[in-house]
Amino acid sequence: MIANPNEIPITDNHIHIDHFNGEGPLKVAKLFHNSGGRVMMIPNKPSWTFKKPFEFNEAMDLVISYVNQINQNTNVKSFAICGVHPAEFSKLIKSGKSYDESYELVKNSLNYAKKLVEDKKAVAIGEVGRPHYSVSSDELKYQNKILKYALRLAKDIDCPVQLHSETANESTFKEFASIANEVGFNKSKLIKHFSGPYITLDENFGIVPSVMSSKKNIEIAISKGTNFLMETDYLDDLSRPGAVLGPKTVPKRTLDFIKKGIFTEEDAFKIHKENIENIYEIDL
Repeated sequence: MIANPNEIPITDNHIHIDHFNGEGPLKVAKLFHNSGGRVMMIPNKPSWTFKKPFEFNEAMDLVISYVNQINQNTNVKSFAICGVHPAEFSKLIKSGKSYDESYELVKNSLNYAKKLVEDKKAVAIGEVGRPHYSVSSDELKYQNKILKYALRLAKDIDCPVQLHSETANESTFKEFASIANEVGFNKSKLIKHFSGPYITLDENFGIVPSVMSSKKNIEIAISKGTNFLMETDYLDDLSRPGAVLGPKTVPKRTLDFIKKGIFTEEDAFKIHKENIENIYEIDL
């Protein structure tokens, strides 16, 4: 067990749980805690991962059950993030459904995600956005419509949104900031999942970067400031061990950087506690 002597609430801002294909909630949470981690923000995985394609609401209910198991049986605090992954829309189209029919199905499930946040079962809508792979111009139009719909729902209840997209650079951040402005959504609650170290305002245009926690990314990020979150995008899939980054990564990276003087403890509390509490309006 790795010590976290000052009980910094080290948070992985995007980590998946999957008891069908992976270790499941209790094993992952205990592994995370034994590495010094304390808080997990857990988005639901897509419906096909538990062999029930297009059962979007059930995918959200599943992640809420994982969060409850972790909170009741481990020393990790966990919070659910619920939404419809953009790849779900692609699969609907490939299954033969029309764009309009697919759009309505996704909208209905995003309404359910909103209700889960309203009922305090989840703290954010996500991951939503655009695919990380190329799609037709027609599909892209609908993916952007879905994103705007999700942002409007989140605006109604003033909750954060975790954004999935193609690999982002400054121009991508600028585009998403423009979309947020168009619908009147508060950019400080729009979180770019799987982000590079785009930390300054002229790089991220007010969107929150949730930085993939490789050593290089975090070294660059902290050299620019503390306006970021840390994540692994761990998939909890035994056929892909350690993908994308392992569940030990964020706590080990944080504690190692403190030990080496790359982070101060104040930096760590800002990233893992203050930023998380401000964005999600939770108390750690």
